[in-house]
Amino acid sequence: MLLFLDTANLDTIREAKKTGVLDGVTTNPTLVSAQINDIREFHPLIRDICETMDGPVSAQVTSATTEGMMDEARELSALHRHVLVKLPATPEGIRAAGTAYREGIRTHLTVLFSPAQAILAAKVGAAFVSPYAGRLDGLGQDGMEVVRQIRTIYKNYGFATKVMVASLRHPRHVIEAALAGADAVTLSPEVFEMLFTHPMTDLGLARFLKDWSGVGRRDDSGCTE
Repeated sequence: MLLFLDTANLDTIREAKKTGVLDGVTTNPTLVSAQINDIREFHPLIRDICETMDGPVSAQVTSATTEGMMDEARELSALHRHVLVKLPATPEGIRAAGTAYREGIRTHLTVLFSPAQAILAAKVGAAFVSPYAGRLDGLGQDGMEVVRQIRTIYKNYGFATKVMVASLRHPRHVIEAALAGADAVTLSPEVFEMLFTHPMTDLGLARFLKDWSGVGRRDDSGCTE
């Protein structure tokens, strides 16, 4: 399963990359706006992220029309070979994804909440879809059941589109996504960090070190100090 980091902060990406487990980065207008003060800084930031990550980087359009989305998609895809153009799972976004596919532009369909939207995205050649599992849970629905349904449908028809689960709130969501057969997950830096820790690991390590610190040293005569 691929692990993506959901951030536009370069320092955060650099630190996460050092773990050796990070496969890519996803961004959105909210995350990018926290890092730049001028819209002219957007494209340079995406280039920097691509060079830092050296893996797939999702960059999202902001237009609401198919034509506007395609204008942005062409610009974004030209920035770097790693760019995945992020499009909303709206009728306009689905149409743009189909045009992008025919032009050789890889797309990532986002804010997706139903298997029906996922079918449409796959039919027009989207590289990734991101069902928002956590938000579905917040609405009283079973987000992971939606993920399982999408995986079943894709398997039934041999769709090449990959499922990248988004809006994950805690490590349990990551495990559930893996069990559901997700191809990838995208995580906030906070949830990413949680994957590395467990209180029992900390307690066990502390016990080992405490016991080791009580072992005396033997001198050359074999006597314990």
